[in-house]
Amino acid sequence: MTASLNWLEQQCSRRAFLQCGACALALLALPPDSASAQELRSGFVQPHPALFYQTIAKGLVECRLCPRKCEVQDGERGDCLVRENRGGKYFTLAYGNPCAVHLDPIEKKPFFHVLPGTLSFSIATAGCNLHCKFCQNWEISQAKPEKTYNFDLPPEKVVAAAQERKCPSIAYTYVEPLIFYEYMLDTARLAKKAGLLNTCHSAGYINTEPLQKLAEVLDAACIDLKSFDPQFYRDLVGGELAPVLRALQTLRQKGVFLEIVNLVIPKFNDQPETLAKMCAWIKDELGPLTPVHFSRFYPLYKMQNHYPTPVSALEQAREIALKAGLKYVYIGNLPGNQAESTFCHQCGKLVIQRTGYRLGEMHLKDGACAHCGTKIPGIWKQKV
Repeated sequence: MTASLNWLEQQCSRRAFLQCGACALALLALPPDSASAQELRSGFVQPHPALFYQTIAKGLVECRLCPRKCEVQDGERGDCLVRENRGGKYFTLAYGNPCAVHLDPIEKKPFFHVLPGTLSFSIATAGCNLHCKFCQNWEISQAKPEKTYNFDLPPEKVVAAAQERKCPSIAYTYVEPLIFYEYMLDTARLAKKAGLLNTCHSAGYINTEPLQKLAEVLDAACIDLKSFDPQFYRDLVGGELAPVLRALQTLRQKGVFLEIVNLVIPKFNDQPETLAKMCAWIKDELGPLTPVHFSRFYPLYKMQNHYPTPVSALEQAREIALKAGLKYVYIGNLPGNQAESTFCHQCGKLVIQRTGYRLGEMHLKDGACAHCGTKIPGIWKQKV
């Protein structure tokens, strides 16, 4: 195992090593005959037929997975870097080859209303269909799968690994998991049969038809609603706001449990009037009990010269949300803040105490507040 980690450190940057080294610790430490004992391989790719595309001319295909609707010539790829036209047929190169595999506290996703205190088996491949200038995982999200170090971990081995590690859930996360849609869908179907929860952390940049199909096996989604300003999406994200709002509405209609994350970037998306409009929309379209996380920005990727979010800006955003009528509003990336904890929306008493990813007092009984008996929205029991 030491030799494997030394090899990893030689091949990766320090930050990349911290990511893939953690997977090595999680997986290579298992017995050699374990279903999840796998070695990382440079550029491991196995082309797999893609879903949701249309041939629009000889040798030309249009991808129908996300709102970009990339028109892809023979031998070329879509904007996400993982879907390729080969002779007029479309293939995904992000299937069964995750470059990040971790055992994470589910609070890290962040899910505060889904199986608190449990570990989630978390995976990601290379690639993304957005290009956020503030991306915290840009080394893999903006990379082609043949440029990363990948595990050979098909869907059945993901499920087996999660079960071996006694993880009650699988999280599709880190990059935009919708770009490894086929891998996620097949894994989620097997996980559902095995009694595991399927969760994802996504930017919600997907077309309605594939999302509806995925929602059949998805239990919970944590969606980045990056701003309520369309221009912010164009300038800093490389996408559009409207499809994200449609995706949120679709997930709610399909009964997928939702939590929302808004990364508050000073001077870019922290304007009170814009935050108020966003919170009013969440209340009206998704419901006042939808958990919302205002997360602290730290300088990363193409925004390293910007400054972290002042605590006062996060507290102001939370006050705006509460004033708009939202009941479960959290502050993230700021361990020790009282707004990490869950308080009953009826009686106001503490239900779940948190400091970072650590839990303290728990006053939850059968999914309800132990003080007043009010049902707390969330998924509180593991599947059988």
